[in-house]
Amino acid sequence: MEKRIPARSEIAIQDTWDLSTLFVTDAAWHTALVEFETMTAKIPAFQGTLGQSAENLADWLDFAQELGVLEERLGYYAELRQSEDEGDGAARTMNGKYMMAGARAAAASAWETPEIQAIPDAVMQTFLRHPRIAEYRIYLQKLLRFKPHVLSGPEERLLALHREGEGVAHDAFSVLTNVDLDFGAIATAEGELPLSQSTWTVFMEHPDREVRKRAYTAFYRQFDAHKNTLAALYSGQVKQNVIRARIRGYPSARAAALFPDNVRDEVYDNLIATVNANLAPLRRYYALRKKRLRLTDLRHYDVYAPIVDAPRKKTSWNEAVAMISEALAPLGEEYVATLRSGLLGRWADRYENKGKRSGAFSAGSYTGTPYILINYKEESIRDVFTLAHEGGHSMHSWYSARSNPFMQYAYTIFEAEVASTFNEDLLFRYLKNTARDTALKAYIVNKRIDDLLATLYRQTMFAEFEKRAHELEESGNPLTVDALRSEYRALLEKYFGPDMTLEETSDLEGLRIPHFYNAFYVYKYATGISASLALAERVVSGGEKEREDYFTFLKSGGSRFPIESLAIAGVDMARPEPVQAACDIFSALVQELEALL
Repeated sequence: MEKRIPARSEIAIQDTWDLSTLFVTDAAWHTALVEFETMTAKIPAFQGTLGQSAENLADWLDFAQELGVLEERLGYYAELRQSEDEGDGAARTMNGKYMMAGARAAAASAWETPEIQAIPDAVMQTFLRHPRIAEYRIYLQKLLRFKPHVLSGPEERLLALHREGEGVAHDAFSVLTNVDLDFGAIATAEGELPLSQSTWTVFMEHPDREVRKRAYTAFYRQFDAHKNTLAALYSGQVKQNVIRARIRGYPSARAAALFPDNVRDEVYDNLIATVNANLAPLRRYYALRKKRLRLTDLRHYDVYAPIVDAPRKKTSWNEAVAMISEALAPLGEEYVATLRSGLLGRWADRYENKGKRSGAFSAGSYTGTPYILINYKEESIRDVFTLAHEGGHSMHSWYSARSNPFMQYAYTIFEAEVASTFNEDLLFRYLKNTARDTALKAYIVNKRIDDLLATLYRQTMFAEFEKRAHELEESGNPLTVDALRSEYRALLEKYFGPDMTLEETSDLEGLRIPHFYNAFYVYKYATGISASLALAERVVSGGEKEREDYFTFLKSGGSRFPIESLAIAGVDMARPEPVQAACDIFSALVQELEALL
């Protein structure tokens, strides 16, 4: 663990991203913000005109598209600048100004959807055939799906004004867990090291069990001390999800969350049922962990401890890019050359600096190049996989933006995790096939098992908890701290099995997962990894047609619903077979690791 983190000013320019494809300077951003606010002031002039003619509707959509492109550029630039250094007051001010301007624009245009919905169906059908409406046809057809769930103009305006307040529970959770909670420091052989949300994983992967235990105890002591507040925040978020679904006439909060992607409840339920039917390989892996760690009892703080020594080799940034390029060769020269050029250029903000956002993400916009935030460490092979993962997101954005008009280029989160984990699977295959010794191969296989466990099994467990929490609220059962802990403990016992000895505080994990504040989101990780494994096998073992089918998916953007775009690529996520195949791959990897060890 690094003891000294460099300041932003100490990072070489070549190792930072170049945001000039969005705005050349902060001053240019501020000028554009004024332009955005000027355009926002023109919105009311369009109100009441959309149903008069196809030309009037097209005039509005042209304007809305121009405003949307500018808003996206402003938003991405401000967010990326803030992520460079969360303590940078100027960047935080920019982001705050953008959020306020965006909220005002949303309130000013809240009449748009109900006004379009109010156009008689027969009239709208004639509008959709007009040449000027052509590039907006899919956007309008998707919007019209929401007709039963759209309210009147004044009601929509009230909801739009309330939008900023809807994030309070999440914001309070984030501030409490990331800022206010003080986890202290943990004594290790390397000295006293700070325990935080960012360093938590490092401690859980520490080879010394006593260090893991001390870190686990200190970490959950803080959550235990604030458990009632945390439960109240999550209960408030669930209540808000349920109320919003009822206001718009959805049968449940889950139905409201699945509706935009046109995903049926069966997809969600099939995922949970199929994974529940395949818990034996998961428990077999935990039994292997227990044996390898020479433990009489497996504890919650043992599930991330290394059971295979990590390779000592360092991988430079350029070496990682070369490795990823080799691994992605099945996708063809254009894909590989574009990604390689971006990663060797300045798509990515490469290394950690003080105040920089932790973790990694890809931000792809319509007008700028894709951008990747990562905190790359040369000694971590995991970071090579992270770079391949984020590169998958970036190339998905690259193809989507170049194949669709703005109003239909944005793909869904359901699809996003396919392109990223697809790249990870190709990298895994490459590294496994080129590993020169058994120890390295065992490490790579073990890492792949841990990744699948985290993405397939763990996210499904989270999805099951979300489903149950919302069902309790919708059936009139209060989400008390005891009720939430009881539901989460039951899931821990089911997934880990009898070999796991849970701590009294283990079920507090359910109160610290930030994704729960974005309802019914996590299941997409599990469906995404299932789809990507099936597609990777199809592309690698197939020919030109299979590869082109995959590129059809990458280029679809928002022009199709996710189940449809994946079906065209060659996988049917409406059926349980892809999830079962992913569970079978996990089982085979566990058996392979047993043999390698």
